[in-house]
Order: sequence, then structure tokens, then C-alpha cells
Amino acid sequence: MRADHDPVAEHARPTRPAAARAAVLGSPVGQSLSPALHRAAYAAMGLDWDCEAVECDETVLHRMLDAGTGDRAGVALAMPLKRAALPWIDEVTDLALDIGGVNTVVFRDGRTFGDNTDPHGIVLALREAGVDDPGSALVLGGGAAAASALAALRDLGVRDPGLVVRERRRAAEAASAAVRLGMAVDIHTFDHLEELLHGTELVISTLPPGAANQYAAVIMHSRAAVLDVVPSAWPTRLAKAAGFAGNPVADGLSTLVHQAARQVELITGRSDVPLDAMRAAGRAELARHAG
Repeated sequence: MRADHDPVAEHARPTRPAAARAAVLGSPVGQSLSPALHRAAYAAMGLDWDCEAVECDETVLHRMLDAGTGDRAGVALAMPLKRAALPWIDEVTDLALDIGGVNTVVFRDGRTFGDNTDPHGIVLALREAGVDDPGSALVLGGGAAAASALAALRDLGVRDPGLVVRERRRAAEAASAAVRLGMAVDIHTFDHLEELLHGTELVISTLPPGAANQYAAVIMHSRAAVLDVVPSAWPTRLAKAAGFAGNPVADGLSTLVHQAARQVELITGRSDVPLDAMRAAGRAELARHAG
């Protein structure tokens, strides 16, 4: 159901029980940093809450989204569930529908309310890096993460970014989202990346971990600001190269922290979400994975 208002914020009231649960659903979900971020936030907020990682695919997703069972206050959705969840949610924000997926589901009074906080995380991470008003931008990749990046760029005033993909057909998901977002995008392939970078002020990579490594040198020399949304291997080679060249670099972990903080706000109905505690938990979890 399309909502002309923000149903998640409207129903995010501080009426939760003293002890409740949240969860991060996905497949695979074992390496996700999000459960640790949520647990850190709940603890710092004085809530006796837990957040578990739950292996879940599309075949059982509808049962996990049954708002009438258990004591879950809400769930965060990872890939590949963001698009698959849409038919099972009672009310969804316009933004999530335009992007084509939800990453947050709030349970209230036997109903489900969906939103997507990924653009929120991207915008705030870029602003932390001093990137407030990029005149031009390229998005590497054409899938769900690229659709969220386009929504973030729209919020930053970029109306005609470029999409760079290996094959044009790989841009279909993001290109469709761009139409719904009211944006014009040009689709290019990576063999034109170097010429496309001339005059580009911002590059957002939504490629899988390691996939942007081969483009790090050419992007570094472009002097463009860089955001690599991969949080699990931070800092990535692309971020390191851009940082060595003095380019503004937005932190992939910060992107995740900010979008997770918005999830916590929606699920708990509270605005006192502790970013520092979440950031520290994310760094600790990255170190644990590396170790």
C-alpha cells in the first residue's frame, strides 16, 4: 500500500515494553554488522532489548513479518529481502516504494510499516565528509544499493547522475528507480569510466566487496570525493587510494551507522540514538571479523 504520509514515523511511538526484541533478517546474514550496532544502541539507551541475526530467505519471509507473533518491535532487512518484503507489508513510505525496497519494518498494533533508511545513511555520511552540494556524481553499480544512492543524490540536489555498470542491462533496477524518483540518469559502461570522471565531483561505489579495487587508481587521480558503501572491509582499497590522494572520503561504516540509527529511531520511537556507541560497536565487530 502506498502511503502519502510517513506511516513509520507516525506509528513509531515510545510505547514499547521494557523488554523487546529486534532482528536483522537476510541470507547470508552471519557477517552483518547491524545486530551489533542495534544492540549497542539499545544498551546505551537503557533498553533491555536484544537484536539477533536470523538467516531468512524469500520463502519464509512472510512468516517472519507476521506482526502478530512474538515480542519483536521490528526488523531490519538485508539482501535479498528488501524488494521481496514489499507485498507483505501493510503500509510503505513513498521513498521505499520509489527505491523499490524496504530495509526496516516496524510492528505496531498488529500491522506492519515499512521504510528504507539507506539514503539517510548515505546523505549523512557524505555530509560528515564535507560533501554537501556535489554538482555532479557517478554511481558505480546498478542494483538495489545504487537505487538508494540515487535517492540520496536527489536529496543532495544532483538530478542527472551517471550510472556506470559492466553491462547496460545490469542498470535496469536502478534505472527504473530513477524514473520513480523523478531523476534523469545516463547509463555508461566501465570502459568509459576515465573520461566520465573528468569534472565529476562525487563517486559512489555500490559494487560488491573488492569489485571496485581495479578502478581505485583512476578514481583517485580524478580528485572526486568518494563513498564506498561497503562497510564489512573498511577501509576499502578505493577509500584508501582516494584518501592518500587527498580526496574527500565518506566512511562506509558511517553510512551503515547512520542508516541503522534511523532504524533504531523508527523501531523504538525514540530520537536519543547514540551514534558514538554504535560506531564503536561497528569498529569492534570489524576487528573481530578480521581477527
